[in-house]
Amino acid sequence: MGLTILEVVLGAVVAILITIFIEKLKKPRLEIDLVPPTDKEYENHPARNARFLYLKVSNKPLPRWARWMSRDAATHCHGTITFHHLDEQNVFGRAMQVRWSGSPEPTPTKVVVGDQAYLFFNPSKIAFISRMDIYPGESERIDTVVKFDDEDVCFGWSNDSYFTDPIWRNPDWRLVSGRYLIKVTITTSGEKKTEVFRLINDVPRSDFRLEPKMKNDTILDE
Repeated sequence: MGLTILEVVLGAVVAILITIFIEKLKKPRLEIDLVPPTDKEYENHPARNARFLYLKVSNKPLPRWARWMSRDAATHCHGTITFHHLDEQNVFGRAMQVRWSGSPEPTPTKVVVGDQAYLFFNPSKIAFISRMDIYPGESERIDTVVKFDDEDVCFGWSNDSYFTDPIWRNPDWRLVSGRYLIKVTITTSGEKKTEVFRLINDVPRSDFRLEPKMKNDTILDE
């Protein structure tokens, strides 16, 4: 009888451990990777030329041996970016909310009352477009920074960039010529992924870029 009870207990423990393992395996697994810069040309816009630097956020598929199951979607993904000097000091002392490149541009609606024109925007729309669902095996890009024309400075790019004065060049995220670290944190369903990259901003726009972090580029949790 004792052996039978022991077998039952061991069987129950094994079943619980397998269940925990499977549930953990099915959770979203986010990865944040570099992608090539994107150069854009404009007419009748606040800049003639711009180089945008993006990152790719992926929800990795299950390993081949486990694809009889399905990994969970990474729902309501949202995140922040912080900018740091190479000594790890936070440049601005705060975090910039992530903008998903595939989300609609939060452009305001022009409303004319009498002879006066007003720009109106629903703040709840920004909250909506600041979150993204990423399904297994798929990815979405996030904006990070942008450099315009022949300027030495660059700017963090977020939804707020559409409403600043001057427009596109948000003074709250203005970075002078130099090299920086950027820390990107994406959160979904209780899971969090953080990566650090180097921002190269002491070069012409054609060489403006993000690079992998170096061995000692570690930013402690703030």
